[in-house]
Amino acid sequence: MLTATLLLAGLLLAYANGANDNFKGVATLFGCGATDYRRALVWATVTTLAGSAASVVLAGEILKSFSGKGLVDPHLVSAPTYTAAVALGAAATVLVATRVGMPVSTTHALIGALLGAGVAAGSAVDGGRLIDGFAKPMLVSPLIAIVATVTVYPLLRRARAACGVTASTCLCAGQERFECAPAGMAAATTLPVAPLSFRVGDAEECFKQHSGEVLKVESASVMETAHYISAGAVGFARGLNDTPKIAAILLAAPSIGGPTSLILVGLLMAIGGLLNARRVAMTMSQRITPLNPGQGFTANLLTSLIVIGASRLGLPVSTTHVSCGALFGIGAVSGSANWAAIATILLAWVTTLPVGGALGALCYWGLGGTAGS
Repeated sequence: MLTATLLLAGLLLAYANGANDNFKGVATLFGCGATDYRRALVWATVTTLAGSAASVVLAGEILKSFSGKGLVDPHLVSAPTYTAAVALGAAATVLVATRVGMPVSTTHALIGALLGAGVAAGSAVDGGRLIDGFAKPMLVSPLIAIVATVTVYPLLRRARAACGVTASTCLCAGQERFECAPAGMAAATTLPVAPLSFRVGDAEECFKQHSGEVLKVESASVMETAHYISAGAVGFARGLNDTPKIAAILLAAPSIGGPTSLILVGLLMAIGGLLNARRVAMTMSQRITPLNPGQGFTANLLTSLIVIGASRLGLPVSTTHVSCGALFGIGAVSGSANWAAIATILLAWVTTLPVGGALGALCYWGLGGTAGS
């Protein structure tokens, strides 16, 4: 029974992660109007699954890190009660955040639950490993993303201008009905006509594009392709970095090996994203800062490079924090950041770890765990 609870808890955490995280790589595609919600979600799911598959080979160090070894007492690592409590506490934290549309870090929720359940079990916590192995990478990574974006985006913008590619705002053409009274007729007998008209569209209808050519190819086409590739790279990086963190929970179950746990987690992450990603998608796409394709490409490129690099080094960074940090940087450079929304997101980040810790402890006690067991 306890093993079944552990498996269900781990899969619930994978589902919660997918619901909160799957759209983050493609949020820029949807936010700038390059594609619709459904197509963006499909692209996110495909690329995340590819990253999950690659994690079987490339992310072994993260799998070891999130087993809890070295962070809490060794005997807890293989105890189903402890690992199930960690998974349930982290899953509950992420699901609540998803419900209110807040993009939070599953990594933070997991670490909070690891610590909370460990303290409830009476375990000592290795503070040095907590700071060096977890806290530093997660605190530094969003700052790196912000600084990198603020530095790189102006350089890319200048390079675009040097290539003769200019930005242009689209015009929306459509049929607009208005009432017209022909000469000699009363107003009550006016006839509706529908002349062709042009107007500047709002942010939901139109978006800024690029005009010009790069190597005799239309720049808009080049940017669209690059933007899709960069969004896919973020999805791949997220699958590569997040899948082993959650799969480590399932290793406490008998007969569940590393590759099997990674595959199960990847599938549940995909399902969670397909069914429950919309609220967080709206926050990431529309509430942080307005975007054009070039800005979205820059944010995605830097996010994918940082997260993939961290995965290869075995550093448990948060894809959420890195991708949001890149968007914060874009908003700061363009002067269009929604600071109220950013402050709300930062508040959600600050509370994720303690909430995960409290829920991890409550789940440990609820599953019948006691101090010293």
